[in-house]
Amino acid sequence: MADEKGAKEEARSAKAEAGRAAKQEAKQPAKPRLVIATDNFLPRWDGIARFLAEIIPRLLEEYDITVISPDYGITPLDMRVRRVLIPTRSKQYGDYTPARWEPEPIRAAVAEADIVFCQTIGPVGWLAQRYARKLKKPLVAFIHNIEWELVPKAVDVPFLKRLAYPLTKLVTRYLYNRCDLLVMPSENIAEMFSWQRIRTPKRVVHLGVDPKRFVKGDKEAAKRQLKIPQAAVVVGFHSRLAHEKNLLTLSRAYLRLKAKEKRLLLVGDGVPELKAKLKRVPGAIVPGPQEDVVPYLQAMDIYVMPSFTETTSLAVLEAMSCELPVVSSPVGFIQQYIKHGENGFFFETKNAYELAGKLQQLAEDEQLRTKIGKAARKTVLEQFSWDKAAEGIAEALREMEKRPGKKK
Repeated sequence: MADEKGAKEEARSAKAEAGRAAKQEAKQPAKPRLVIATDNFLPRWDGIARFLAEIIPRLLEEYDITVISPDYGITPLDMRVRRVLIPTRSKQYGDYTPARWEPEPIRAAVAEADIVFCQTIGPVGWLAQRYARKLKKPLVAFIHNIEWELVPKAVDVPFLKRLAYPLTKLVTRYLYNRCDLLVMPSENIAEMFSWQRIRTPKRVVHLGVDPKRFVKGDKEAAKRQLKIPQAAVVVGFHSRLAHEKNLLTLSRAYLRLKAKEKRLLLVGDGVPELKAKLKRVPGAIVPGPQEDVVPYLQAMDIYVMPSFTETTSLAVLEAMSCELPVVSSPVGFIQQYIKHGENGFFFETKNAYELAGKLQQLAEDEQLRTKIGKAARKTVLEQFSWDKAAEGIAEALREMEKRPGKKK
């Protein structure tokens, strides 16, 4: 009888506590509603998707988040956000399948927002910007790409290339000049946009890396897991396998590398025709897209970023965090954080002979690889943090919450 009475008393106490907690929660002000619009999202892994996978969890304490994105399938990460999924087109363009033009669900999501945060200017980003302007919502855009450089390089048809550059520049200028704030990944990219008469106020927020996850690790074990000979020199790359990444220059340089054993490890998905060419390169390993790229980076001896265009390049920062010596084309913000001969190397973008020389130098000198790799990780630890990036973005969003969307 005493046990029964105790149980009832405990139940009443728990119910009362739940009631107090509910009242306390009801007293708390509602979080601002943040709509993130993007044409690239998980499970399609690329720089934008990786950026959002890091930033969204860090913004959840402050914002009630809705993500509008193409429906690429089941997202591997539970981000505790509301999703608005836009059906994709049946046709693929290079390595990219765009969302359909579906205004109504995007308009409805933007109408409920306190602030709109765009990542791209494809169908989703364009429509989100359009309705943010129409409904007078504060509009912030993060600059992940230099579109007038990216689009022409991604197109493989000469006639379309000539059209793509001026047209993309006009569209980019028009859309970004209608935003309230542009969050830029670096000072030099911000200056470039200003030179192109993009007058919108700009705030610089450097991206980050998770240095606890991206570590050097056990190279022997990583090679063994991938069935790569221990003595092999592994030249690597991880990102989208796309035309603008200039991977044919990398493959030509790799073929000139003189080593008893060598492998070209290319991690990622991309243009089918390009992937087929790369798979035919002797010694090439093309495992496709990977949710966890760390074991692949740990198996590499040298990392190459041969791209025609980049902004920050998360891929390069992740490689540097894993203590890999990086050889990169001199593009984007990479030109600022890599110091040639100190924490990495540069080569002339289309010069496969110069790249081959750098690969040969590093392949023959393990001490140089170690020295450059340690300096590279030191750069990442000192300059790049996801927590700092998220706080910088949160500050930019708070600033926008305090005023209505600008009018023109």
